[in-house]
Amino acid sequence: MTQGGTGWTDELDARGLLCPLPVLKARKRLKALAPGAVLRLLTDDPAAVVDVPHFCTEAGHALIAEEERTDHRIFLIRKGG
Repeated sequence: MTQGGTGWTDELDARGLLCPLPVLKARKRLKALAPGAVLRLLTDDPAAVVDVPHFCTEAGHALIAEEERTDHRIFLIRKGG
Protein backbone atom coordinates (compact mmCIF):
# COMPACT_ATOMS: atom_id res chain seq x y z
CA MET A 1 0.00 0.00 0.00
CA THR A 2 1.37 3.35 -0.91
CA GLN A 3 0.09 6.87 -0.54
CA GLY A 4 -1.05 8.26 -3.83
CA GLY A 5 -3.69 7.47 -6.45
CA THR A 6 -5.20 4.56 -4.54
CA GLY A 7 -3.51 5.47 -1.29
CA TRP A 8 -4.70 7.31 1.77
CA THR A 9 -5.56 10.82 2.89
CA ASP A 10 -4.68 10.46 6.59
CA GLU A 11 -2.99 7.89 8.82
CA LEU A 12 -3.72 6.74 12.36
CA ASP A 13 -1.16 4.62 14.19
CA ALA A 14 -3.14 2.77 16.86
CA ARG A 15 -0.49 0.13 17.56
CA GLY A 16 -0.27 -0.66 21.26
CA LEU A 17 -3.96 0.14 21.84
CA LEU A 18 -6.51 -2.55 22.61
CA CYS A 19 -10.22 -2.85 21.87
CA PRO A 20 -12.17 -0.63 21.67
CA LEU A 21 -9.57 2.17 21.35
CA PRO A 22 -8.44 1.59 17.72
CA VAL A 23 -12.03 1.81 16.47
CA LEU A 24 -12.91 4.75 18.73
CA LYS A 25 -9.87 6.70 17.55
CA ALA A 26 -10.62 5.79 13.91
CA ARG A 27 -14.20 7.04 14.33
CA LYS A 28 -12.94 10.35 15.72
CA ARG A 29 -10.35 10.78 12.97
CA LEU A 30 -12.86 9.92 10.21
CA LYS A 31 -15.28 12.57 11.52
CA ALA A 32 -12.69 15.24 10.70
CA LEU A 33 -12.21 14.00 7.12
CA ALA A 34 -14.27 14.81 4.04
CA PRO A 35 -16.52 12.12 2.52
CA GLY A 36 -14.45 9.92 0.21
CA ALA A 37 -11.22 10.50 2.13
CA VAL A 38 -9.21 7.39 3.02
CA LEU A 39 -7.85 6.66 6.48
CA ARG A 40 -4.91 4.28 6.84
CA LEU A 41 -5.27 2.56 10.22
CA LEU A 42 -2.37 0.62 11.74
CA THR A 43 -3.18 -1.64 14.67
CA ASP A 44 -1.79 -4.67 16.46
CA ASP A 45 -5.01 -5.36 18.38
CA PRO A 46 -6.03 -8.98 17.63
CA ALA A 47 -9.73 -8.01 17.84
CA ALA A 48 -9.34 -5.47 15.01
CA VAL A 49 -9.79 -8.18 12.39
CA VAL A 50 -13.44 -8.37 13.51
CA ASP A 51 -13.96 -4.89 14.99
CA VAL A 52 -12.82 -2.76 12.06
CA PRO A 53 -14.97 -4.41 9.35
CA HIS A 54 -17.97 -4.36 11.71
CA PHE A 55 -17.39 -0.66 12.49
CA CYS A 56 -17.18 0.16 8.77
CA THR A 57 -20.43 -1.64 8.01
CA GLU A 58 -22.29 -0.04 10.92
CA ALA A 59 -20.96 3.48 10.28
CA GLY A 60 -21.40 3.48 6.49
CA HIS A 61 -17.70 3.50 5.61
CA ALA A 62 -16.00 1.22 3.07
CA LEU A 63 -13.16 -1.08 4.08
CA ILE A 64 -11.20 -0.93 0.83
CA ALA A 65 -8.07 -2.87 1.82
CA GLU A 66 -6.64 -4.94 4.61
CA GLU A 67 -3.05 -6.09 4.85
CA GLU A 68 -1.41 -8.30 7.44
CA ARG A 69 2.16 -7.51 8.43
CA THR A 70 4.42 -9.47 10.78
CA ASP A 71 3.51 -7.45 13.87
CA HIS A 72 0.38 -5.47 12.88
CA ARG A 73 -2.45 -5.03 10.39
CA ILE A 74 -3.16 -2.14 8.06
CA PHE A 75 -6.71 -1.18 7.13
CA LEU A 76 -7.71 1.37 4.49
CA ILE A 77 -11.11 2.88 5.26
CA ARG A 78 -12.95 5.18 2.85
CA LYS A 79 -15.23 7.60 4.67
CA GLY A 80 -18.85 7.30 3.67
CA GLY A 81 -20.93 10.29 2.67
